[in-house]
Amino acid sequence: MLNKKVVILLGGESPEREISFLTGNACYNSLIKFNHDVIKIDPDHNLISTLKEISPDVVFNALHGKWGEDGNIQAILEYLHIPYTHSGVFPSSNAINKNTAKNIFKSSGIPVAQGFILNKKELIAGNIMKPPYVIKPISGGSSIGIEIIYDEEVDLKKIVKENKLNDFDTYLVEEYIAGKDLTCAVMGSRVLGVTEIIPNSNFYNYESKYKSDSTIHIIPANIERNIYQATQELALAAHESLHCRGVTRCDFRFDDALGREGLVCLEINTQPGMTERSLVPELAKHEGISFDELVYWILNDASCNR
Repeated sequence: MLNKKVVILLGGESPEREISFLTGNACYNSLIKFNHDVIKIDPDHNLISTLKEISPDVVFNALHGKWGEDGNIQAILEYLHIPYTHSGVFPSSNAINKNTAKNIFKSSGIPVAQGFILNKKELIAGNIMKPPYVIKPISGGSSIGIEIIYDEEVDLKKIVKENKLNDFDTYLVEEYIAGKDLTCAVMGSRVLGVTEIIPNSNFYNYESKYKSDSTIHIIPANIERNIYQATQELALAAHESLHCRGVTRCDFRFDDALGREGLVCLEINTQPGMTERSLVPELAKHEGISFDELVYWILNDASCNR
């Protein structure tokens, strides 16, 4: 007997479309094991009429990036009164804007890197700040478009033109934090473990996340116990400061030469990837939660007014 009619939203129009398909298909393969009637939809401009026609009991949002996790899809689902997974309208829109999220973190006592926002014209003009520094699209994920600048003489116009930075109009420029990449997941009000990420390049970029077999994930992270606990506390604080729901993942940099003062929150992901390479399923597995159990929990956590 079928339990629920579930729509999985996957694909979309953001630069993270490819990863969204991987996430959505993995979750689809899991949900059909629970005898649900699962329908995959790659949303287009007819989404509202499509959802009205299908009339699902719940929507599993497996979209990443623009429209998927910026509050727009969430607003549509609220309008249609369809329960959905992950965070709601305002938490999603605040989280995807890295500068907005940083300001909220800062006001909540969560340490962040020093930085400021620029438009494309200002960025190309150069003389931004003393290297090393990081350039990030203001709204985006999967490390698409991120550049670390080490040289004052670098041609930023060329970098913007050749890199996916050209796909964006507004950027966050931050001081570069030396040290380790750490990440921690929150599942409802439960904090999972901390992973140390050792990429195969100078930072955890798109290739390291999704294409490379040489990126190393260490669970639990090889850090002092007090830093491990502080990372968990800050991940939960970040989750709560934005009023997030469901599963989130918070990314950090840790300069161990500075001790506790070297731990800095970079961003929060309200719809983290759910692929075979993804960090949240690994962290859940470390806590004794299988991939199927994680997906089932996310689905059952769905609601409106998130």
